[in-house]
Amino acid sequence: MNLPASAPSGSPPVARPLLRVIVVEDSEPDAFVLTALLRAGGWQVVQRRVANATDLRNTLLSEPWDLILSDHTMPGFSAPEALALVQSTGIDIPFIIISGGIEEGVAIEAMKAGAHDFLMKGALARLVPAVQRELREAAVRKARRDAEASLRESELRYRSVWENSTDAVLLIDFEGLIRFANPAVNQVFGWAPEELVGSRLNRLQPPNLPPETWWTMTRTTHGARALETTGLRRDGSAVELDIAFTEMRMGEQLWLVAFFRDVTERRRAEEELRRSRQEFAAAREIQQRLFPKAAPELPGFDIAGASHPADAAGGDYFDWLPMSDGAMGLVIADVSGHGVGPSLLMAEARAYLRPLARRHSDPAEILNRANELLADDLGSERYITLALVRLDPVRRSITYASAGHPPGQLISADGTIRKTLPRTGRPLGRQGSAPYLASPEIPLNPGDRLLLVTDGIDEAMRADGECFGLDRAVDVIRNGTEASALSLVERLAEAARAFTAPEPQADDLTIVVMRAL
Repeated sequence: MNLPASAPSGSPPVARPLLRVIVVEDSEPDAFVLTALLRAGGWQVVQRRVANATDLRNTLLSEPWDLILSDHTMPGFSAPEALALVQSTGIDIPFIIISGGIEEGVAIEAMKAGAHDFLMKGALARLVPAVQRELREAAVRKARRDAEASLRESELRYRSVWENSTDAVLLIDFEGLIRFANPAVNQVFGWAPEELVGSRLNRLQPPNLPPETWWTMTRTTHGARALETTGLRRDGSAVELDIAFTEMRMGEQLWLVAFFRDVTERRRAEEELRRSRQEFAAAREIQQRLFPKAAPELPGFDIAGASHPADAAGGDYFDWLPMSDGAMGLVIADVSGHGVGPSLLMAEARAYLRPLARRHSDPAEILNRANELLADDLGSERYITLALVRLDPVRRSITYASAGHPPGQLISADGTIRKTLPRTGRPLGRQGSAPYLASPEIPLNPGDRLLLVTDGIDEAMRADGECFGLDRAVDVIRNGTEASALSLVERLAEAARAFTAPEPQADDLTIVVMRAL
């Protein structure tokens, strides 16, 4: 069992145990982070990164491995598929899902399907303890399998394995009396092993069940029997259990063996998932209220926008900002990452931009002031890309400033790209002293269409690794000469989703379109 250990003070250093890990991950930096955490946990790590079914199968069968860490969703591959492949080989190896974001139902189904644990990429403090636990349990499972193949030779060998099991094990005769209890019953139930010998299972049943319920179940069904239930500890408290009963012959004697696993922590994790789902739903509801309810009505212009989050709550943002001089600000932004945290930063950015736009009309001035307000809250790990376009409906022109956002495109009535709107400064929250600059005024012609997107459109990726790209996005707008702004927004979102199908949406998709009539 490859578990890290530390040497007592003053003794020679203990050799770092070898841990052989398959990382199912399309991101090399993410795989590097996991490996670094395991090394910091005390192992000497040998790692192989794979990102598809063929490489996983070949690697798994090539040599012995101790652990599999799998991202939940990758281009063309997923944790459930990886888990099914591993199970098809018959190899028993701890399988832990490491996800950037996962819904409660998906995680619970993965656990029921055989995954041993799941962790969020943003909260990996449990990684080393989880690996230690699963390595121990894998060792116990291996010991149990080995024992079942060889312990028929000797009851003593059976008992030797059970003595070291982390599961509570009871050996019961067919009169229903407990004849042997391993040391783990003290950890699970609070009883010393010798205190249970000679008792019936009633002592461990919850008080709400009729007497002999567990015993009756073992006699009315055949083969291995399993159930999820609540047990009774010595102090009267409840313990969540997975129970398995099986018959085993040792010499001439047939016994009933009961295995009890404490799953209280697993149930607590499932409850945390349910709470997280409720928090995501609340964040999504609040976020949707912050998006504009309707497009601005400006004579001579048709404007629309939409945002489709990848998670329950996303980090993308778009808005219409009435400005101090009667102009209208068109803003689109993307907070790094997605989930509840980025959605809160998005709401904060919106709260700053709206009053700034009412006091200033220069896009660069607004971004400079917003960056000062947001810098402390964004910290070193978060940033916001943002493009702010000032639309002057009287002069029929635009100016803009871009904080590291993907370039906007101004497409003429004949489909040519009149102007690309490149970045004019760093993302909000990034270090640097250079101020944001606004572009020169750009006049608008009848039929011009302005396209602004977040990188979820540009980088939407299908299974073969090809991205949707800005060229395809421009083609959707170019081919919709007579379409309304809202129709163009809907067409582009649908085209990006169709391009990546059947892969799930990996990032937030946000689009703003303005037509000069």
